[in-house]
Amino acid sequence: MTEYERSRTMPAPPEHVFDQAADVNRLDTWLPEELHVHAEELPAVTVHEDRTDEDTSALLRTRRDQMRIEWGTREQGSYTGWLQVAGLGSGASEVTVHLSFFEESHDPGEQAVQESLDTSLRRLEEQVRLRVDNAAG
Repeated sequence: MTEYERSRTMPAPPEHVFDQAADVNRLDTWLPEELHVHAEELPAVTVHEDRTDEDTSALLRTRRDQMRIEWGTREQGSYTGWLQVAGLGSGASEVTVHLSFFEESHDPGEQAVQESLDTSLRRLEEQVRLRVDNAAG
């Protein structure tokens, strides 16, 4: 099993960050650009990956009381992940994303995963900033 984790500070309270991250209809705004999530009957979702042009059955669960999102593949159980939002005080939050690959064939490699995590967290921060700026203005 291979695991990866990245964190980033966001300029908003944890509830705002979580609401942005957990909105299943807006996941494409911050997930890696090659991944597209189609909600079925939650927690069931289908993830389409442009790189392989394949659809994968997955599960997506949000736990607002814990400020946590969890996901993973349904049938094969080869991949899981979670996103955790924690308040830092003074209106800021820290977001941590953790990925676990149980099969080597599903792991795209450390550099690719770290770049995707960094890009996704940056894109999430941009979405959070847009929401905060629009609410303030």
